[in-house]
Amino acid sequence: MKKKGSVVQLDRISDFGSEGWGFESSLGHLFLLFFIITNLEAQTIVSEIKLPSSVYETSGLEKVENNLITLNDSGNQPVLYYLNEIGEVIMERNFIGLQNNDWEDLTVDDEFIYIADIGNNFDTRDNLRIIKAPLDSADNSFKIINFYYPEQKDFGFNQNSKYDAEGIISVKNKLLIFTKNRAKKITEIYNLPKKPGNYKAELIGQIDTESIVTGADYNKKLKLLVLTSTKDFNEYYIHKIKNFNITKLKNLKIDTFKIPIGKTQVESIKIIDKNNFWITSEAEFMGSPYLYKISL
Repeated sequence: MKKKGSVVQLDRISDFGSEGWGFESSLGHLFLLFFIITNLEAQTIVSEIKLPSSVYETSGLEKVENNLITLNDSGNQPVLYYLNEIGEVIMERNFIGLQNNDWEDLTVDDEFIYIADIGNNFDTRDNLRIIKAPLDSADNSFKIINFYYPEQKDFGFNQNSKYDAEGIISVKNKLLIFTKNRAKKITEIYNLPKKPGNYKAELIGQIDTESIVTGADYNKKLKLLVLTSTKDFNEYYIHKIKNFNITKLKNLKIDTFKIPIGKTQVESIKIIDKNNFWITSEAEFMGSPYLYKISL
């Protein structure tokens, strides 16, 4: 049984590696083909930290210097929350003049942070965008990358949406969006430039996750892509894709791990090293949001 504040070992605890943070890789324009392998080995909750109620709908996670950054999703304030190592909010970065239509994820490069206002629960939005802001938290200026999916022809209410999305990563001079395709239980990968403007997103591939993707992160040094997902909004999973390079697509695979924290809602992940990850979970049923360190 899992107890708050304790280390929970299901099979074994992986040795920790050194931390590495990277966000870039070369980019190709070929479609992806992956074979799914479900990995039922060790999944360990190393730490569990209760977060403040101000981030009760935490969706998205990044690390800048020694701080983790998160945000709340649909309809909340246009604020980034900076967390210290024990989960305390040490700063709120408020973007006055912006609207949080449905902020779902964020990613960074060497100069900027990118806020993904890409939530589209029922395929009805025609104002999808990425907000580009300086990494310097004292500078709250921003520019907008507007986009649309050229494959979407109908913007009527669709309960089995195809054009919702909750994952974004930075790859060299591109942003990659991972859709939350409820209809097919896959994620489609769209490419956008980092320059402000109005764009048609480019479909460059898909991954058969057999579930709907709720978060994404990429580490250049490790060549590791990770996704979080769910099939039924009760159980959540982490997918590890090693040697992620979409110019070399052969013999790639997915290792899938169940997240062992019971009923929750996981919409963010941050790579620490090849075996260890931060994830956050939203407050469920009048509960509290949590930050977990998980070892796979």
